Amino acid sequence: MEAASIPTLFTSLSIPTNHTTVGLSNLLASNSQIKSLFHHKRLPDVGWSDIQIQRLLLELSCLDTNCEESVRCQLGNGNNGNGGASTYPHRWTGAGEREGRIYSPLVSSRHYGLGHGIGRSGDVMEAQPKAVGSSALLRLCLRLVLDAVRRGAGLTGLVNKSKKQKQLKNDGGNNKSDVTNNTNNNGNGPASYGTLLPVCTGMSMALVLSGLRDRANQLDKLANQHDASTTNDNNNNNNNNESSKTTTSTERNIVLWSRIDQKSCYKAILSAGLTCIVLPTTTHPTTDEVSTDLNALQVALDKYSHRILAVITTTSCFCPRVPDEVDRVAKLIQGWNSQHCHNGNSDEDNNKRGAGIAHVINHAYGLQCAQTNKLLNRACTIGRVDAIICSTDKNFLVPVGGALILSPNDQVIACISKNYPGRASASPVVDLFITLLSMGLNGYKGILEERRRLVDVFRVKFDALAKKFGERLLDCPRNTISFGITLDNLVIGTDDDKKKNVQITKFGSMLFTRCISGTRIVPTKETKTISGHTFQGFGSSYDDYPHSYVTAACAVGMGEEEMMEFFERLERCWREYVGKREKEVRKKLKQMEIKES
Repeated sequence: MEAASIPTLFTSLSIPTNHTTVGLSNLLASNSQIKSLFHHKRLPDVGWSDIQIQRLLLELSCLDTNCEESVRCQLGNGNNGNGGASTYPHRWTGAGEREGRIYSPLVSSRHYGLGHGIGRSGDVMEAQPKAVGSSALLRLCLRLVLDAVRRGAGLTGLVNKSKKQKQLKNDGGNNKSDVTNNTNNNGNGPASYGTLLPVCTGMSMALVLSGLRDRANQLDKLANQHDASTTNDNNNNNNNNESSKTTTSTERNIVLWSRIDQKSCYKAILSAGLTCIVLPTTTHPTTDEVSTDLNALQVALDKYSHRILAVITTTSCFCPRVPDEVDRVAKLIQGWNSQHCHNGNSDEDNNKRGAGIAHVINHAYGLQCAQTNKLLNRACTIGRVDAIICSTDKNFLVPVGGALILSPNDQVIACISKNYPGRASASPVVDLFITLLSMGLNGYKGILEERRRLVDVFRVKFDALAKKFGERLLDCPRNTISFGITLDNLVIGTDDDKKKNVQITKFGSMLFTRCISGTRIVPTKETKTISGHTFQGFGSSYDDYPHSYVTAACAVGMGEEEMMEFFERLERCWREYVGKREKEVRKKLKQMEIKES
């Protein structure tokens, strides 16, 4: 119903004009908000009400071809015996294998009738002719989340505001230009371009690597063609000097991965059909931190050379692992590429320089940490960064199932989007869209600020609890999300490492049965074999970490009341566990005394 026609229509129902004016003002205000959202493509400062969000979703749903009653499956409706064509009640008829039919009205209501999904077989960000509403929702959601990470989380966006880049920005980085342009960052920030994938962090990593591999093959092919052409020209000119910066036709099938003991990333590399070289970590000389071994990275770069597709670093991890030094890694990779690949000065030369080694950052739940976001900004400024993977559930408090991929390079984003096979589920995008509008920019900044406030309280409480039981807080200042305390004195009555580890693991089980979730118990000298690779000291990301420990996270969404309750329950469980162990030891000693006598 158009606002302009409402006064006339309501007058025909004998509704007083002054009453109509009041109601009409509400509709105009709501329309104005929606118009402003589409015009500015930025998060509203104040979050919307549920009614406002539902109205927009239903209006977008009505733009898809499976709207109105055709959203329900037509099985069993039949006809009236007269052919039924003239009495068919719906505007659209669908004769394809996928028409957005939904059997259950409950399922349809859950998804607001958005049954077509997003993207097409050629590109997850491509618009669908049958689903213009879903397509608009996807593009708008991408713009809102990019605005959130820029103005809320502090990641920088485009630096060069040329006319061409402004156009790319309006398209979310998903343009159709040639894949070979812009092999470096061009000074752009990490949140310059992005795409949304309806899969979790691990599968997103596999898709990112697959997209980078396709892009690398194209860029290296062009560089090799340029080398061959240059060689022919030199031969014709009787100049046989070889360039010191060459590319190679060797297949890029190796990924260097700075070790972090989480299975998803390692499995993602293998799922992409690539070989993973696990780089060792190093311990800090004056703290308990486990971090990047830059020397090991340099050795691996020189050893595997042009066979390397990418280096993967991580910024969100469990204590005592701290975020990789992504800025130094980015600079190291940039320097290596400059020495070993073409390094032309003109745009034409850049098209011939080859792919070089890419840098992918696993920023799974790192958006909530201002400290690591500054690292990303610096990394993009001084070195090579190709893609940054962020989980939607951990950063924006939505159900599991989506990921945001960021990049300073629009062509990287285009390759990743085109690499997604088939259409994609719209559910993770709808969840994120609803949540962003519900939060607004002030709400998003609010939950980030609340987490920052609680971090210091969390650290102090955790340390105080540890001291009560003769333990201490692990000193890992560069990790401001995950915290750990030692468990070196938890087990008594045995010096056998295996028996100690069994008892320490039982303590972790006890915590869960007491309704404490999210903690991680890591004994010493544990081993884990994943797809043929054995990790020594698994859990600590280091072969021989000296402490057993328990970790807990002060993550976005945790409130102060929940935090205090966590520490109370943890202390109760700890005392209960120690009491039981002391009782078991006394019983064992008494049995030994009886046996000896």
